Order: sequence, then C-alpha cells, then structure tokens
Amino acid sequence: MINLSAIFTICLILFLNIESSEEVGITIIESAVAKGAVCLDGSPPAYQLDKGFGDGVNNWLVHIQGGGWCHTIEDCVYRKTMDNGLGSSKLMPELYFSGILSNKADQNPNFYNWNRVYMRYCDGSSFTGDVDEVDTVNNLYFRGARVFDAIVEELMSIGMKDAQNALLSGCSAGGLASILNCDKFRGFFPSSTRVKCVPDAGYFAHVKDLSGEYRFEQYYDKVVTLHGSAKNLPSGCTSNMKASLCFYPQYAMPYINTPIFVVNSAYDTWQVFNILASYEADPNGEFTKCKNDLKECSATQRQRLQEFRSDFLGALSVVTNSSTKGMFVNTCYTHCETDQTIWFEKPTSKLEDKTMAEGVGDWFYDKNMFQGVDNQQVDPHYC
Repeated sequence: MINLSAIFTICLILFLNIESSEEVGITIIESAVAKGAVCLDGSPPAYQLDKGFGDGVNNWLVHIQGGGWCHTIEDCVYRKTMDNGLGSSKLMPELYFSGILSNKADQNPNFYNWNRVYMRYCDGSSFTGDVDEVDTVNNLYFRGARVFDAIVEELMSIGMKDAQNALLSGCSAGGLASILNCDKFRGFFPSSTRVKCVPDAGYFAHVKDLSGEYRFEQYYDKVVTLHGSAKNLPSGCTSNMKASLCFYPQYAMPYINTPIFVVNSAYDTWQVFNILASYEADPNGEFTKCKNDLKECSATQRQRLQEFRSDFLGALSVVTNSSTKGMFVNTCYTHCETDQTIWFEKPTSKLEDKTMAEGVGDWFYDKNMFQGVDNQQVDPHYC
C-alpha cells in the first residue's frame, strides 16, 4: 500500500528546503545487542548527539527520525536492505541537524543550545514492536520498543538523567513514535523534570478515503500484529478497542498523560497520498494529478480536499478539549515541518502572528496554551 517512491520524493523536497544544517556523527550502541535491543536486521541501535552549551547544558531534546513502517515479512526484508538505514544501523548515513535540531539561535530560539539528539529509526514499528522470537529464515528482529529503551538509557547514562527540561519530538512515523512513547519517556525522569512531547506530521488520522472506506486501517492491523506492538500501546486504549486503532493518535492520546503539542498540516501530503487517495482508494488514478500538483485540482477535487481537512480537524478534538495539549495546524501542502524553514521564518505559515518555533516554545515553557489552527487560508497551499 505504501508508496515508497512518494516517501523518498517528499524527503528530497524537505532537504532542498533546508537553508543550513550541521553534520553530527553517529554513535552505535553495541552493548544493546546483549539486551536484544536491535534493528530489523539484528544490528545495534544508533543515535546522533550534538552537545548543549551555555544555559542549555542541562536540557535535552530527543528527535525521532521518520520513515514509515513495514507491515509484512517481505516489506521488512526489503526495508532492512535499504541504503537509508531504516532497517539497519550498518547502512545509516549521517543526518543533518536543522530546524528544531539547529544550533543557531535565529532558527531555533528555544532549543538551539540544548543537548540535541537524533534518535535513528531502524525497526519499522514507530518503536512499539517487541517479539522475542527471531525470524531466522529471514533474519528479522521485531524489537522497536527495546531499541527505544536502549537509546534513552544510554542518553540517561551520559547526562540526560540530570535534565531540567526534556522534549521528545519526531517527524512522520517518528512523530507518531513520540506520541505512543510519550508517557514511557516521561517515566525515565524524576517528577521535578519538565517533560513534554512534540510530534510533527505524526498525527495520522483515522478518516475515510476517497472510496468512503477506512482502507488504511488494514495496514495498521498488519503492522501491529507483525511487530507485536499491542503490549506497548496505551493499555487504557487497547482494553476498549482493537489494538491497531490505538496506533492512531486520536484514540491513543486520551490515555496519555504527558503534555503533547501537535504540529501538523491539515493537508499533510503523506496522508493525502496514502490515506485519502491511495491506489486502493483511487484505482483509476483520478486524483493523481491533483495530489501531485495542486494547480491540477478540479473544483470537485478541491472540495474533497477541504472535506479531508474537516475530517482531520474532527480527529483533533482530543487536543482541543485538553488543557495540557497544544497544536500548530496550518494548511501548508507538505509533510514534516519542524526541520524546514517553515519552523522559524516562513510568514505564510504563521498562526496568531507566531512562527511554529515561537508557538512550540511558548507552550513548552507554559507561557500560554497555544492551540493554533489556520482558519483563514482553508485551501491547501505551498509554503
């Protein structure tokens, strides 16, 4: 179901939008292997750390890499060989630090001098999987939850245990991981530490597609079953509905206690491509030109996109009805924004006269409960 070429195209666009970034080396946690905390191919977990400075030395930001999921044995076998390292630390290239990970005050005013960590994603389950048995035929390990624990434990051992402030963020599947693992992350710290979570483009909505069905739900069914994720999803949720529905933030978040700030476009391109107008929902490709180029959308198609926005906002009610949750929801036609210039400077993406960086910062430091939604520009647009 998942269009990998679309994902790679989106990632390329994101990198082209980054004005400046920094290189940070990869750290491999060899000791995690003994705990069974390994990537899909059995290789050890990895992260990148840029150490904090000045008054930020006791603050930590952990940002989880995105990269979709794998839902079948065949899909996971392919994933572990991909040269982007999404299934193996042996194949991981260094990722650049930009946007919310930048060390420049003008681009990242609230977190630029924190200890900033890129948690590398190599399991295909948004760090929720945990299956003891190894698929020896295909050499596959489904241990995402253990990988998350191993990386956080490593960071705690090198200074994060003394954090005054800690933020768990992530993009796409990493954004979803920052939601589903938010309370777990909180649990590593004493109550005196301010701990919050900021998912970017990770609020995947359970909404109807072009055919009027919930076809993407079947995909999450397979992910949760294959990876044994149910035990690592909010128990209050899984006791009330099937576990795969708890992979959706709108159903999981009522059972998560740690404060969460949702950064998302109401016209997230990944969701338009893979949930609203997937091949299964649009087998004749009637929506293809529109989703690839907004200028090609007919009036009817634009109306359907607006209906998708309405459905997405409806799925956000769990955020709007909470005093501890914030959000920055614009109408930019894109996917993942905290690592783009949208994060700190694009006037077309401001809400309530604040940039995304300012809105997140105000909420994190309890200056105000920011819940911004773009109701002025309701059509999708390029930012």
